[in-house]
Amino acid sequence: MKSITINGSERESVGKAATRTARNAGMVPCVLYGGDKPVHFTAEEKAFKNLVYTPEVHTVVIDLAGKTYNAILQDIQFHPVSDKILHMDFYQLYDDKEITMEVPVKVTGTSPGVLGGGVLRLNQRKLKVKALPANLPDFVVADISGLEMGNKLYVTKIEANDFKLLHPDNTVVAQVRISRAAMKAAQEAAKAEKAAGKKK
Repeated sequence: MKSITINGSERESVGKAATRTARNAGMVPCVLYGGDKPVHFTAEEKAFKNLVYTPEVHTVVIDLAGKTYNAILQDIQFHPVSDKILHMDFYQLYDDKEITMEVPVKVTGTSPGVLGGGVLRLNQRKLKVKALPANLPDFVVADISGLEMGNKLYVTKIEANDFKLLHPDNTVVAQVRISRAAMKAAQEAAKAEKAAGKKK
């Protein structure tokens, strides 16, 4: 999985006044969990744009004056009106400890059902995976090349080599639905067949 480096500085005081001062200066108050004790730090809001405003997922290297931590973004709070980032929580990664996170689903292949006029519906845009940090995928591949009209692609058909998918077996990742036009055509054909049968 791709990684983004965030340069920040540790926070000495973590009270409400200090937090407000940090936000007024264009900084985002953050907490890193998962170590011996939580690490409080701030970083510029613009430093997070490639982490937050993207459909992709990344691991994060948090650099606090030369002291680095590998982590993932765990939680984020936005201002209800301005949508500015108010607070972020990170979780520290360890090479030998499995981690759970959601990664995007990438559709590949050409569905015969779609070619026949069906409509592809992606039921799951992200899937929850569990893996060692080194094995976290950038995305999960959903191959739709076997989907006929009306077929569903279940999570059990997703290839997961170095990671586990944390979803029940009956989770539908994608499906090909019959479009209105195809349904209408099928009804008209059935009507015509019926009419032809009566004439005989």
